[in-house]
Amino acid sequence: MNTNVKNKTKKMAQLAILTAIMLVLAFTPLGYLKVGIIEITFMVLPVAIGAVVCGPSGGAILGAVFGITSFLQCFGMSALGTFLFGLDPTLTLLTCLIPRVLCGWLAGLIFKALNRIDKTRIASYFAASLSAAVLNTLFFMLFIVVCFWQNPDFVGKMNEWSIATDTVWAFLVGFVGINGVVEAVVNFIAGGAIAKAVTAALKE
Repeated sequence: MNTNVKNKTKKMAQLAILTAIMLVLAFTPLGYLKVGIIEITFMVLPVAIGAVVCGPSGGAILGAVFGITSFLQCFGMSALGTFLFGLDPTLTLLTCLIPRVLCGWLAGLIFKALNRIDKTRIASYFAASLSAAVLNTLFFMLFIVVCFWQNPDFVGKMNEWSIATDTVWAFLVGFVGINGVVEAVVNFIAGGAIAKAVTAALKE
């Protein structure tokens, strides 16, 4: 078996394992922590690890898995998702899927770029893992605003849930809140450490 085939086989195995982990997370309380309308997701973590270990394409594939499981949450498992699905199923699918694919793909590109100049061989892992969480939140909120902000039913529901809608910025701050911070911190610490450890183990 030549080197290219071995590398492809190894990458497929790694993606399969991470996908299995994501599916377990997605359909247990571990993946989507829900407190009322507040949702903190830890699904970005395996996406970030995959982006580092398997590259941008691996990050994009795992991001797609994340997006699909996020969309499935719209069928009665997520208050926000169910509401958005009721407004427009197609836009909800795009909002769930595209930001997650982008965050995985870009996190992989960021890691590749930083790893070329990171003399410590450590900072790039943590930076890439943090970027996955930040980009996920950024793109998801961008799609929310673009797809639903002009819908009066959406604005009305946000007001009902005590989320400010006076301006877009007030809405973004109120909507992201503590969940975005928690996701970023968890991804930065756990994602960077695990990705570094997994990469080191694979080289041995």
